[in-house]
Amino acid sequence: MPTDSNHSNVPSVAWYRRIGPGLITACVVIGPGSIMTSSTVGANKGYAMLWVVVVSVMFMLVYMTMSAKLGAVSNVSPGDLIRRKAGRPLAILVGCMVFIIAAAFQSGNNIGVAAAFEAFVDSKPLVAALVVAFNAIAIMFLFLFKNLYRVMERLMMFFVAMMLISFAVNLFTLQPDPVAMARGFVPAAGTIDIALLGLIGTTFVISGAFYQAYLVQQKGWDERQVKNGIVDARVGAVIMTLITIMLMSTAAAGLYTGSPVTLADPVAVAEALEPTFGKSGKVIFCVGIFCAAYSSFLINSMTGGFIVSDGLGLGCGTRDRWPRIMTTLGLLTGMFVALAALVLDFDRTPTIIAAQAVTVVGAPLVAGVLLWLASSKDVMGKHVNGPVTKAFAGFGLVILLAMAGNTAFFTLPKKVQQYRESLAETTSPGAATPVPVGSSK
Repeated sequence: MPTDSNHSNVPSVAWYRRIGPGLITACVVIGPGSIMTSSTVGANKGYAMLWVVVVSVMFMLVYMTMSAKLGAVSNVSPGDLIRRKAGRPLAILVGCMVFIIAAAFQSGNNIGVAAAFEAFVDSKPLVAALVVAFNAIAIMFLFLFKNLYRVMERLMMFFVAMMLISFAVNLFTLQPDPVAMARGFVPAAGTIDIALLGLIGTTFVISGAFYQAYLVQQKGWDERQVKNGIVDARVGAVIMTLITIMLMSTAAAGLYTGSPVTLADPVAVAEALEPTFGKSGKVIFCVGIFCAAYSSFLINSMTGGFIVSDGLGLGCGTRDRWPRIMTTLGLLTGMFVALAALVLDFDRTPTIIAAQAVTVVGAPLVAGVLLWLASSKDVMGKHVNGPVTKAFAGFGLVILLAMAGNTAFFTLPKKVQQYRESLAETTSPGAATPVPVGSSK
């Protein structure tokens, strides 16, 4: 089992050493996409959808716990397990699916980092230079440190602390209605619509849950630390819940009027709230946005890089060369797409369509494989999934299939049609030049 720490030799450790992988996974979930979705839902629905956050995180917690136990119990990587039980093609397919999704959405993380800078820097070339610089720092981070996991864990702890402080300060400044918030945790008629799927999709991130097994092994936990893995997953779930609830409640308290609200990017939330907060509030909120974007930026790329390397049989330890190379490839792919959007006004719609198309197959596939492995007695031994876990995880898989169906039959066709119409308008004689989808204008 890949290991980068000696914690496996210590049956009982201090509480702060019993967390790490779950906290890192939380950083995958809380990124530009989740900030946008939760803020948009809060601005348009008020507090009414807070219950969805709890339900989504519960599904995420179940899969994180399964993954954590899988990583601790197994003496080989998840990719090796898949190869042994189902053959090399499935291991490669899972790895490639996760990598493509991570690489495609990495451009969104770059745009999120850029948006935080654009709130204060009125120069596209300078913003682009900052994006390049922060990608370079991420790549240096990958290759400079021998114990990559330990450094990553401490860095993510810092980012999580900054997010919690930044978003909490803004929320308490707005003084949200506690009674309305409490009511939001109870499902009510009219709160179940298409926004529900979008909110679940940005919280129930199955590739992040699957990566939990790798993080547990990198931390050095084995079967003696299964309880640590469960506690850690719960801590990560609590962090996801708190941050998402704070974001949604901030938008609900500051922007909800009952009329439709459109937010262009995460920084638009800070700018919309600036009359209430003032400039200092905007700065604090943007610090939280940057920490969310850059932490997701790092971990998302590593999720794709390490899982595809493992799927290809090239190793998955943080001291192995190929996981770092594949992670770098994911970072560079996202950076180039983002730079094209920032500097050349490149339309990111094709990359978003491609990512969503892969997600239609990839998310249910990864969830199904994880549920299958964690329910296999020969893999898990006494830690195999029980009937309740199987039922709840199976329901989560059904939800992922429903989201995939919604994407395949409604979201993607609509997006493709809109893209074709925008191309037709652009190429038609005398047509006005539209603002590109990927533009930050």
